[in-house]
Amino acid sequence: MLILSALDLSLPLRNPVIIFSLVLFIILFAPILFNKIKVPHIIGLILAGVIVGPYGLDLLRRDSSIVLFGTVGLLYIMFLAGLEIDLVEFKKNRTKILFFGLLTFLLPFVLGIMASYYILGYSFLSSMLLASMFSTHTLVSYPIASKYGIAKNRAVTLTIGGTMITDILALLILAGISGVTKEEVSLSFWLQLIISTAAFVSIVFFVFPMITRWFFKHYDDSVSQYIFVLAMVFLASFLAEAAGLEAIIGAFFSGLVLNKFVPHSSPLMNRIDFVGNAIFIPFFLISVGMLVDISVLVNGWGALKVAGVIIFVAILAKYLAAVITQKAFKLTSEEGRLIFGLSSSHAAATLAIILVGYNIIIGETSSGEPIRLLNEDVLNGTILLILVSCAVSSFVVEKASRRLALINESDSSDSDLGEEKILISLAYPDSVNELVDFGLMLKPSKSSVPVYALHVTDDEWSDSNTQVKPEKVLEKAIMHAAATENTIHPLTRYDINISHGIIYTIKEHKITDILIGLHHKSDQNKFFGSTTEELFNKIPETIYIYKPAQPFNTLKRMLVLVSKNAEQEPGFFHWLNKLSIVAISAGIPIWFYATPGTLSEIKSAHQKAKSQISVSYSEFDNWEDFLIFSRELKPNDFFVVITSRKGHISYNNYLEKLPYYLGTYFNSNSFLIVYPKQLDQGINMNNIEQVDPYVIESIADKISTVGKSALNLKRIFKK
Repeated sequence: MLILSALDLSLPLRNPVIIFSLVLFIILFAPILFNKIKVPHIIGLILAGVIVGPYGLDLLRRDSSIVLFGTVGLLYIMFLAGLEIDLVEFKKNRTKILFFGLLTFLLPFVLGIMASYYILGYSFLSSMLLASMFSTHTLVSYPIASKYGIAKNRAVTLTIGGTMITDILALLILAGISGVTKEEVSLSFWLQLIISTAAFVSIVFFVFPMITRWFFKHYDDSVSQYIFVLAMVFLASFLAEAAGLEAIIGAFFSGLVLNKFVPHSSPLMNRIDFVGNAIFIPFFLISVGMLVDISVLVNGWGALKVAGVIIFVAILAKYLAAVITQKAFKLTSEEGRLIFGLSSSHAAATLAIILVGYNIIIGETSSGEPIRLLNEDVLNGTILLILVSCAVSSFVVEKASRRLALINESDSSDSDLGEEKILISLAYPDSVNELVDFGLMLKPSKSSVPVYALHVTDDEWSDSNTQVKPEKVLEKAIMHAAATENTIHPLTRYDINISHGIIYTIKEHKITDILIGLHHKSDQNKFFGSTTEELFNKIPETIYIYKPAQPFNTLKRMLVLVSKNAEQEPGFFHWLNKLSIVAISAGIPIWFYATPGTLSEIKSAHQKAKSQISVSYSEFDNWEDFLIFSRELKPNDFFVVITSRKGHISYNNYLEKLPYYLGTYFNSNSFLIVYPKQLDQGINMNNIEQVDPYVIESIADKISTVGKSALNLKRIFKK
């Protein structure tokens, strides 16, 4: 009793331990309870904030700590939106994004001015400020779309881009109106804003990448990398505010910059998602709920009238903008609903505009009461708009995301025949992380393609103390893969011959892709090592020899050199698809060097696949000039060479010099050597199902052509 009496349990709660415990229990149980009744968890967190907030049970006050965590959560949402966006899709759809951004700003803005001026009877200046609030939206429901794995959908990309446009335009109007009321707007004001904005954009998009690349090259500690990412996000947010913009714009821009440095299947990305969704974003949603004052419903018809008009116009305008965008760009109905759901929620920017307007005093009444640019009815109506719009947004996004995820899953299951299996051969503990990361990049995101990790121990030395213990190597691989929410199947094999152990494992598990690290003692005389060379001779499947010189997320470009006639090999489309998957995962462009005929087939394959990556092509057919790539390659390029086994159609004698060139002139670059799938001795008709359909079709065409020529010759001789 003495201990309990020493605790301060008066309301609102002041003990930081009790406050944090209560918030954590809300974050834990609100989603669980609301998922039981099929209500999005976001609504549960907002309603929990209403209940425990100052206008509910008054358990918690919206003090500086709640505001701090809530602000961090909002910036985290915008940062994740920039981090998870598909940059290639973003650039490709920039015209559509501009169209939607202007439409979703102008339509609510015009309708808002008319409703505020003619229905609510506000002045033109007040109507403009209130209408700019209608135009903004906050991506409150973005975590729902991210949870369902559709963050790269074109509808999400359009909405995220439109968010930036609407918020920037609305905040410019806010700055102008605020300056007019203070009589501070002048040419110098706008020049200063333009110059400061240009300086902010230059620093974020040109200086930040250089700092980030340097840091990731020199520090691979997981905690340090996460803290660095957070520091860059909040530095960008601060710079945005210093430039006269909103902090959320800085957070979004930092996400765009860090997008290419944080692979979506990396442990770092997993940590960023986990911390944001577990702590910061729920805090923001609870803080939004604490703003809602339900008592305005019983304070008279004035507040209800304003709230009704604000809610109706804001949601209707966003719905019309989404429908027009869907029809204009021929999107599906689910994508149209997703755009509406994401763009209909109002929170942070909306509240910022209204609070600024509420605090602007333009005069006094005869009794000395202040005349505000936006009165208390507008403030209360906006709070209700936040609650209603977030509820509508959550329900719509939840339903649309679920359906789109099911469509994507069915499409991927149709294309994924379950025949691919990836094997990562691990020999050295210090190269496990790099090989596991690259091996996981060879399979599409969220794919069910199995990945195996193999460590072969020489049977004669299995009991030696100097022998690397397979348990340690495989345990490290499993833990590293688990940090990316991926599963690796460990395989241990004891064999008197290491190469035989790998070969028999490949045959037993029907492996299609084998990833091997370049052995540590490689030199120009014994570049691959006897184990790897034996694999080339006895395994016809695709083999990748990987040598990482720097972290993969610090690379800028993939330069691919393709051997002549590579398009006539059975594994041509397979390795081409794998490189595309890696490029998409890393967010880097590909530059192909090959003969004109090979480039034509590569172009055709990319067009048929509707690839989302940026691809460039250059002709190269003289392997005697191989060393020109020592000038073409930049320090942050990834060099890929598509080679061939001896005796096959894509083999040429200059490939014999490849180990010498790579070991002598390209040792400072990360590179990958690919031995594509090739048949043992020509085409084995007993195993015809293993042959690429393209090859079968080509052979059929050749046979048909030869047959027709023979018939024509026969007719000529008869005549």
